[in-house]
Amino acid sequence: MHPPSCPDPDPSTGTSRSCAGTPMEKMKTPRSSAPSCFGFPISIFFIVINEFCERFSYYGMRAVLVLYFKFFLHWDDNLSTVIYHTFVALCYLTPILGAIVADSWLGKFKTIVSLSIVYTIGQVVMAIGSINDLTDHNRDGTPDVLSVHIALSVVGLILIAFGTGGIKPCVAAFGGDQFEDDQEKQRSMFFSIFYLSINAGSLISTIVTPILRGEECGIHTKQRCYPLAFGVPAALMAVALVVFIIGSRMYKKVLPQGNIMVRVSKCIAFAVRNRFRHRSKQFPKREHWLDWASEKYDNRLITQTKMVLRVLFLYIPLPMFWALFDQQGSRWTLQATTMNGDFGAIQIQPDQMQTVNPILIIVMVPVVDTVVYPLIKKCGINFTPLRRMTVGMFLAAMAFVAAALVQVQIDKTLPVFPVAGQTQIKVINLDTAEAEVNFGPGLHNVHLPSQGETDYFTLDTASLNALTVSYGSRNKSKTLTALGQKRYTLEIKNNTRNILDTLVLDDISSKPEEGKNLIRFINNLPSTANITMNNFNFGEVQAWSASNYTAFQKGTKEVVVVTNGSSKCQQQSMPFGFGSAYTIIINECGGSGLKMRYIKDIPPNTVHMAWQIPQYFLMTCGEVVFSVTGLEFSYSQAPSNMKSVLQAGWLLTVAVGNIIVLIVAGASKLEQQWAEYVLFAALLLAVCIIFAIMGYFYTYVDPAEVEAQLDEEEAKKKKEMEIGKEGTAYENGAIAKVSQTEM
Repeated sequence: MHPPSCPDPDPSTGTSRSCAGTPMEKMKTPRSSAPSCFGFPISIFFIVINEFCERFSYYGMRAVLVLYFKFFLHWDDNLSTVIYHTFVALCYLTPILGAIVADSWLGKFKTIVSLSIVYTIGQVVMAIGSINDLTDHNRDGTPDVLSVHIALSVVGLILIAFGTGGIKPCVAAFGGDQFEDDQEKQRSMFFSIFYLSINAGSLISTIVTPILRGEECGIHTKQRCYPLAFGVPAALMAVALVVFIIGSRMYKKVLPQGNIMVRVSKCIAFAVRNRFRHRSKQFPKREHWLDWASEKYDNRLITQTKMVLRVLFLYIPLPMFWALFDQQGSRWTLQATTMNGDFGAIQIQPDQMQTVNPILIIVMVPVVDTVVYPLIKKCGINFTPLRRMTVGMFLAAMAFVAAALVQVQIDKTLPVFPVAGQTQIKVINLDTAEAEVNFGPGLHNVHLPSQGETDYFTLDTASLNALTVSYGSRNKSKTLTALGQKRYTLEIKNNTRNILDTLVLDDISSKPEEGKNLIRFINNLPSTANITMNNFNFGEVQAWSASNYTAFQKGTKEVVVVTNGSSKCQQQSMPFGFGSAYTIIINECGGSGLKMRYIKDIPPNTVHMAWQIPQYFLMTCGEVVFSVTGLEFSYSQAPSNMKSVLQAGWLLTVAVGNIIVLIVAGASKLEQQWAEYVLFAALLLAVCIIFAIMGYFYTYVDPAEVEAQLDEEEAKKKKEMEIGKEGTAYENGAIAKVSQTEM
């Protein structure tokens, strides 16, 4: 989980910062004494509730987003990953725009209200776009016009990105504005409560919304309940907006006074232009290229900008960390869909594994601050902020190595499907006698025992023209045409009149989605049977024929078979796991009950989701020592009125990191997912080494000392100017006196 966008109050001034980070000794709107509770302004309680609801809305929606792309919009893993990270990148680019709008035009209150409305509309549009019945006119459970749902989803995501990004830099600072200058202790406690509300909203939403998604709902057909999973966050965002507006009359509202980021940008741009105009050798060089802005901007702004640029230079390698970190919501969630989420009494959804991060954050932050860092200090190790950040990057890289190792184990359990020029066939012997199947010279020939079956085996499609089934001395040949790149099941039986050989197309080309189990039945009875499983009716299945596959959730199911002879049999099935496919053969239904035979077409997910915990643990440890330390370091090295520039730079590294992911996911030619994990780990390790070298040569500064020196220089110049004015006045007076004497 990302840290809050605005820091604690500036300790050097005892005042809070604006959403852009400027000091708050600016003109404020008049107000009467605000009501308080336990020494806190009552207005901050509205702000904390607003933040909890907004974070619930954002993280709840984001938790199920990549699975919505994959299973509802039917995008593949790469496209789902690209769109997911494009959205996250936009969420971290728009805060810069929100800060400028708030500080230069609307003010924080109006900015929060205006963009919260946009935010709420976006969430509602997302919820509407996920309603399956919106375009399911033939009521088959699949949207008939998928482009409508895609368009609504994209519009909703854009509105959400501008909404959440625009208010991100403003809410915390707006809360800080509510305190007086002598309430530094209460203000500091507010930011702690504020950060707690962020974690609480994130944690609860990532538990609740996947559960809502896992429910089935719909008007005509029952599908995964994405409308509810998106609708609840939309409702929470509406609550956040209403709560924030209710407290309007109690707020202290700071008038917009201009944005420091704009001034810094103009200063840098002027210096570059001026240096370019004076690039000839006839102009003497200046100590620093920013000194070329001295013709227009004062020395204080130039010196402070130099300090900020030194820190921003260190930010260059940081996006690579976020490129790995934010894949918890995309690649790691997709990885969890191929794993076993059975935790005994609890069934964990793939998107619920993301809750491991906020849970570990709550545990690790105090442990690291009160135990780990003091122990390192006692060992005599100078664990500077930049060294901590380097360790954080290393831990994130190791998290992806762990993810790669887990992926290797998952890949061993995944079925291998035919590629171009191949056909796969499974043979099932429905008879009690032994059988032989010959596919021709040089191809796979099989011997089947009584009631036996084979696994899928791969044959060359071009050479597969015919087959011969043999039961003892009885033989039957069959011509095969246009099989193609598909899977088939060959059902054989030695009937009294002839040999039955039915080739059934297995319409499966991938692992079952969302951990469901695909089930079909083969009727091995001499008469038609009506088969029902858990209230789903497969219809009339002819003798020695197969039904289509149907998806079911994990667990045992009740199977009911009714034959033409009016025999009715029922029995509980075997317990199904996650992501399997089974063929169930009905061998008998009569006086001795129902006898079924299970054939595993695709094995269930056997790698447990608990194996993801080590990679989440390593990533969270990396986040604690990288992200928290990074913000602390940045603010300790920047002038008091330049925090906003560093905040903008920090958020920009998150955005660029997500852009890196979508570039790699879109351009990567790696066929194996574990190889992509290793690639990201290697890239971050390389960046980690570069950052360590940059940190080694970095010299820490004390902005307070630099600003004190600037104050002293300005005071000295002011005094010299006053002395100069007095001298000029004295000379003018003397001249006037002489003139009068001469007259």
